[in-house]
Amino acid sequence: MEAIATGQPGRCPDCRKRASRVHSSYQRTLDERPLGDRRVMVRLRVRRYFCDHRSCARRTFVEQVGGLTERHRRSSIGLTVWLRSVAVELGGRPAARLCRRLRLAAGRTRLLRLLTAPPVPDRAPRVLGVDEFAFRKGCTYGTVLVDVEAGRVVDVLPDRTSETFAAWLKDHPGAEIICRDRATAYTKAIREAAPDALEVADRWHLLQNLSAAVEKTCHQHRDCLRKHAEPADPPMVAEPVPMQMPVPEPPRTQIIERTRHRYEDIHRLVERGWTISAIARRLNLDRKTVRRFRDAALDQLLVSARDRRPNGVLEPFKAYLNARFAETQGQVSGTRLFLEIQARGYRGSRQVVRKHLAALRAGTAEPVRADIPSPRKITSWIMRPRETLTGSQDRRLLEVRLACPDITRACDLARAFADLVRHRRGHLLLEWIRQAEQDAPKPMQGFAGFLRQDLDAVTAGLTLPWSSGVVEGHVNRVKTLKRAMYGRASFELLRTRILIQPWPSPDSGRSL
Repeated sequence: MEAIATGQPGRCPDCRKRASRVHSSYQRTLDERPLGDRRVMVRLRVRRYFCDHRSCARRTFVEQVGGLTERHRRSSIGLTVWLRSVAVELGGRPAARLCRRLRLAAGRTRLLRLLTAPPVPDRAPRVLGVDEFAFRKGCTYGTVLVDVEAGRVVDVLPDRTSETFAAWLKDHPGAEIICRDRATAYTKAIREAAPDALEVADRWHLLQNLSAAVEKTCHQHRDCLRKHAEPADPPMVAEPVPMQMPVPEPPRTQIIERTRHRYEDIHRLVERGWTISAIARRLNLDRKTVRRFRDAALDQLLVSARDRRPNGVLEPFKAYLNARFAETQGQVSGTRLFLEIQARGYRGSRQVVRKHLAALRAGTAEPVRADIPSPRKITSWIMRPRETLTGSQDRRLLEVRLACPDITRACDLARAFADLVRHRRGHLLLEWIRQAEQDAPKPMQGFAGFLRQDLDAVTAGLTLPWSSGVVEGHVNRVKTLKRAMYGRASFELLRTRILIQPWPSPDSGRSL
């Protein structure tokens, strides 16, 4: 396309005075948006003008055509908008591949140059949300700051230390309410740099911490559930003839062997006088894991490791197989047992039955475990509203409550706290803490102690409508961007894409 600029004389970009004299003219070549499958180029002849204003340092300048040209650009304004949008969504190389398919002349370097981070406001928003996100989980983290009222990201920090966040709060005053999770680094920064701001603990994180305490309680009292479930249903066949079974031994599985080796390594270092932290660093383990292996007996750890093995399709039929094995004094074939349990609904393979029969003869078969729900499943029943449970779930939860008074107490406290959270009854929080500290199981007492240490922020979280829901939504978006590019690009590019990429709705995060 050939074109000539014929508008009024342009204005000087420095002094904004309209020119009156033409210096010269020349031809610019601009890339334009494609027309169908054809690439469009505009050859535009423009004029260079004199700037006759005496106080202006500029002597000449080139006119710009509104809606078409910009200074130092070889593409039209419309094409630049297209390329910037593609770069915002996809980044460098993916955007370049899409541009080739769309017949847009743009490489990854040119696309990335179009991305410039918007300026950060001088003052922080009135309601500020702060949360961390992982560059590499367990190693390095960053911080995202969100305007909770507007639902947009304000800034991104390269780490999650209290010093960095405190420095940002000092440089950007104005935050009256700060929504956060229960990270101590952010609490320390707020008290140092913004002591007048009201801290609001996130309700979702409070329920998550409560759920962890309930699950730990259920895990500690699995023996109560197992003892209560020992009087199982009557056997499916007549009382078998007594038979002297071999003494069961733990199967030589990978998890059993790993538990043995880990127990030996930890106790060998304990005998040498190593501390828990030193052992954890040496064996690359968590300190809680080292402490558990140090204090628990090997038999108890092996039983726990065996219980973690998933129940296969054969598990419901093991009681029947063991009874038939004892009834026939071990003189029964695997094929016959396979056909018998297949008629009763077994959908697995014949080889699984033969392996279990061989384990019975060798004395390495696992004992039939009682059908008790896992701690995580019990926790899900407790944390959900009661009206959402099915009849069978409510019935099984009642059996669990009858089996263990501690789980019953944890269930009552958890449901009472969930009611405080959902109905924002923060004025009753202190009374709940007192009850939990008196007669609750230890994990629930620990949770209550943490609430007391952060009492003002938790009370505000259970009273005010603000939460970190929109912040968590932005964290999920950051994860998507990070996984698509981070590691092959810099933090500055990631920050730029986080700040300029549009967010669909301020209500896209979690809310309670």
